[in-house]
Amino acid sequence: MKKAPEYVMSSGNVFADIGLPNPEEALAKAELAHRISATIRARRLTQAQTAEILGVDQPTVSALIR
Repeated sequence: MKKAPEYVMSSGNVFADIGLPNPEEALAKAELAHRISATIRARRLTQAQTAEILGVDQPTVSALIR
């Protein structure tokens, strides 16, 4: 008897795979947040400096990178 696979291939969008509404939008937001976070690290910016550049407050930056 053939054994069932122990995994399922992803569609490429984890948000679609787990059945969330608007998975394309969720993926776009996650990718954007990741790129912003990577840029913050690369430029060695503080959250306060980042907030100034983005025109938001520091808690918003903190939420974004978490």
